[in-house]
Amino acid sequence: MKFKKPSFWDKKNAKILPYLFLPLSLFLWLINLTKKLVIKKEKFKNIKTICIGNIYLGGTGKTSLSLKIHEILDKKKIKTCFIKKDYTNQMDEQKLLENSGKLFKSKKRKQSLIDAINDGYKVAIFDDGLQDYSIDYDLIFVCFNDENWIGNGFTIPSGPLREHFKNIKKYKNIFITGNMENLEKTRKQIFKINPEANIFISNYIPLNLNDFNDRDNYLVFSGIGNHKSFISMLKKNNINVFKDIEFPDHYNYSDDDVKDIISEAKKINCKIITTEKDFLRINEKFHDEIKFIKSDIKIQNENNFINILLN
Repeated sequence: MKFKKPSFWDKKNAKILPYLFLPLSLFLWLINLTKKLVIKKEKFKNIKTICIGNIYLGGTGKTSLSLKIHEILDKKKIKTCFIKKDYTNQMDEQKLLENSGKLFKSKKRKQSLIDAINDGYKVAIFDDGLQDYSIDYDLIFVCFNDENWIGNGFTIPSGPLREHFKNIKKYKNIFITGNMENLEKTRKQIFKINPEANIFISNYIPLNLNDFNDRDNYLVFSGIGNHKSFISMLKKNNINVFKDIEFPDHYNYSDDDVKDIISEAKKINCKIITTEKDFLRINEKFHDEIKFIKSDIKIQNENNFINILLN
């Protein structure tokens, strides 16, 4: 989705703007409720389905978790694929998935799932799809970013939530990625609504720090849903972030955009860093001017997580 989130979405004390949009939020809630009542969920017997979804719109680490699950199951010799709805503005995420395994994409996830069954896959990992009411998933992980958490707590467009936070009581497995600064408060909020929830904690780990010099200054840019978490990860790993620029999520960089970034970096005598997802959206002719951080997620309670997957 190519837009910057309104600033009031993440302000817990925003007093006026969220309420102005409440009538539209209510209207969208009624539409979703109608879909739930009308659309019949289908269970597929010949394949196991894992949905990596979110309630907070964007920037919750769904693709990173999808890649991690594929890595775990691949080591167990389980034939696993990815399924993603074919949005033209998400080519970066599609490329990341395709670089790690087989990706089925279509306008309808159910069709992709049928294709995966016909190709003999045993597990399908859905990157997104929690709000797709046509599939009865075998396993669901709901992802959050610790820094953004649930924003102001309102649903779209009054806030950043796709569905009300109280719906967390329907989901057994919660996955939180970030800097863990608000972890205990977050745990309490989840357990208050869903005392039986399995909460899995992870943080981003850079894999190619040796490509960067801690004596250099860097201009950092990204067009992802969790720009602040990306900057925080760099600083924690002794990358000198002299300036950072945030673009809308899934931003398509024009050549002029990239030229402006390179020009600015030269003015302030900085080298340039971005994310792998952003790097994939940049014209190849600029690749020598820009480096990207390749990252992975480290799951604190990984053995329990793997047990959930395999069982």
